[in-house]
Amino acid sequence: MNHVSNQLYGIQVLIVEDEYLLAQEMADYFENIGAEIVGPVGSVEHALALIASSPIQVAVLDVNLRDERVYPVANVLTSKRIPFVFASGYGSELEPQVYAGVPRCIKPIELDVLAKILGEQIKLGRN
Repeated sequence: MNHVSNQLYGIQVLIVEDEYLLAQEMADYFENIGAEIVGPVGSVEHALALIASSPIQVAVLDVNLRDERVYPVANVLTSKRIPFVFASGYGSELEPQVYAGVPRCIKPIELDVLAKILGEQIKLGRN
């Protein structure tokens, strides 16, 4: 197990992504390095339900979920002090200023890079 794997081993990762194949690819990747997957879900409503009912330690949020933005989910995660990373096909110029400091992975996502960023977010949250 490499260093990134150690940081995510046993960690509950929420995946909010509406592209089924990408969501499944992320889930498989994180499960293979020992993370526990919450989801994946493809809507704000389902994500909020999981946050309310499941332990979550870090999240990956696709900014655009079909006809809705993921910001209500980001707001709840922020209020609960759960770190997250945006996954998007766009640059950060479209997002609210309050999220300017949130890390983002531009699609197509390199899963090892995403895992490294998630691990860093978890580490920052524990300080």
